[in-house]
Amino acid sequence: MVGKKAVKERTRSASRSAFIAGVGKWIFVGIMIVFTIYPIIYTVLGSLKTNVELTQGGGFLPSEWHFENFYQAFVEADFVRYTGNSIIVSTAVTALAVITCSLAGFILARRNFVGKKVLLALYMTMMFVSLGSVTLYPIYELLQALKINKSLVGLIIALTGGQAANVFLVMGFTKAIPKELDEAAIIDGCSLYGVYSRIIVPLSKPILAVVALFAFRNSWNDYITSLIMTIAVPKLQTLTVAVVQLKYSVNAAAEWHIMLAGASIAIIPILIVYMLAHKQFIAGLTAGAVKG
Repeated sequence: MVGKKAVKERTRSASRSAFIAGVGKWIFVGIMIVFTIYPIIYTVLGSLKTNVELTQGGGFLPSEWHFENFYQAFVEADFVRYTGNSIIVSTAVTALAVITCSLAGFILARRNFVGKKVLLALYMTMMFVSLGSVTLYPIYELLQALKINKSLVGLIIALTGGQAANVFLVMGFTKAIPKELDEAAIIDGCSLYGVYSRIIVPLSKPILAVVALFAFRNSWNDYITSLIMTIAVPKLQTLTVAVVQLKYSVNAAAEWHIMLAGASIAIIPILIVYMLAHKQFIAGLTAGAVKG
């Protein structure tokens, strides 16, 4: 009897501990969700308030819903142009990042050549050494020498660089693909680029989706590089730069509601991209963690 009571007591204790752990886990997850979603909700709701209500710290919900703030942001602040610039730049950067990272990752994973170890060491160094804005001036000088500093092409090239982490992701994923597939394709008459396009790219879609999401997010949210590269031609500014520039306008005291409207506009594409591609994103991260 004593043994049965002890077993029951241990079972109750284990169940109680599991219940407490489960409650604690969900409380932690709930807190993280609140901290993640609250800024987005506040931005959207703030964009529907008047500037007076924002600056005086009114209630959480708008006293009146001012949807005309978005009209002012789009038309009067010319956010249509800036949104178009952001879409063009982010799409082009994403496409170039996927192509260059997949090619670089494939070659580094499958081929041996002189200087490969040095190149890998340089890539690794760039991942852990942050030069930040120090590189912006030489990049701008280079684009100016090529006479593309006053176009979106120069900004796209500047934002496409610095993909070392993405190259390593693709390289690790490619190494996990059996080399026998390459050999079989070569026996069947495939060239090196045939192996890349017909074998590696189709099998690497999960990790390429991760690279695409990272590239799109970084280029869409970038501020300092986009600011420097478009400072000579304000009409080429991206949406992120245009939103921040409202703060420095002549009517700065009357622009906060427009800034939040612009910020809400800037948030929407990122949310849409993540909602459409979250399955591929999770699959790519999982595959990279297991295979890399």
